[in-house]
Amino acid sequence: MRAIKVNGSTGPDAMVWADAPDPVPGHGEVLIEVAAAGVNRADLMQRQGLYPPPPGASEVIGLECSGVIAELGDGVHDWQVGDRVCALLSGGGYAEKVVAPATQLLPVPEGLDLGAAAGLPEVAATVWSNLVMTAGLRSGQLLLIHGGGSGIGTHAIQVARGLGARVAVTAGSADKLARCKELGASVLINYREDDFVDAVRAEGGADVIFDNMGAVYLSRNVDALANFGHLVIIGMQGGVNGELNVAALLRKWGTVHATNVRNRPATGHGSKAEIIADVRRNLWPLVADGAVAPVIHAEVPIAEAGEAHRLLESGEAFGKVVLRVQDL
Repeated sequence: MRAIKVNGSTGPDAMVWADAPDPVPGHGEVLIEVAAAGVNRADLMQRQGLYPPPPGASEVIGLECSGVIAELGDGVHDWQVGDRVCALLSGGGYAEKVVAPATQLLPVPEGLDLGAAAGLPEVAATVWSNLVMTAGLRSGQLLLIHGGGSGIGTHAIQVARGLGARVAVTAGSADKLARCKELGASVLINYREDDFVDAVRAEGGADVIFDNMGAVYLSRNVDALANFGHLVIIGMQGGVNGELNVAALLRKWGTVHATNVRNRPATGHGSKAEIIADVRRNLWPLVADGAVAPVIHAEVPIAEAGEAHRLLESGEAFGKVVLRVQDL
């Protein structure tokens, strides 16, 4: 097969489309012919040498893909060769073929293009596991999403609205805020011009804050929380070392969570299998009926993966960037 390899440096041009060994499915795994792969900020970090794959995972970049099952490993009974699927991966998505645990597959809903489906597994697992399984977001609560125009942000807006929650978002342009409003956000905050703490406090505080910035927003996020609120940190775009005002958190009976999906165990409590099962049971019906839909900014040929990374790095994308590998 062919796959993206990183040769010699850390820039986007270091990625080349080259020959690679075919993967072989083991017990409980399936082999997928890849139609498309989603691009995530974790991919950029891996390319830069800052986020190596977990032990035993493929060295090929790529945390999600869509495609068609080509082969079943031993012990797989719930899927068939030819099934259209999208998959949550620990690595390997930027390739013509990838192996994935059967427990990390989701069926592609009828009528959904495989290119669009490639942008779903990572955001669905991240959003659902954090907002619902961890923070317990429910109807009537206010959710603040930092980076509302991102792939995760656009998905989280729709999920929160599907649950009956109100949504506040931060974004860096009027255009992105307008598009977030179209998806269901009602409190629109331009972080270049407005103080998100003041804006959210005017709404009574955020019951849940979904944060991709990390250190730089830590103290202000605590200030923006409602009583009994949950701050969920999923990224470090604003640094890794911040100061936490414990007294302020105590006064609000607040909770701070910090999580990721990639390094979770494959099975057991808190695992990827547990998340995907919950996503399929509770979120996938909203995807199947179109209430939650992938927002795709651009689809780029896999041989031009460097351009896809540049686009994501530029901050211009609204929603997901997807790499098209082959037509299936």
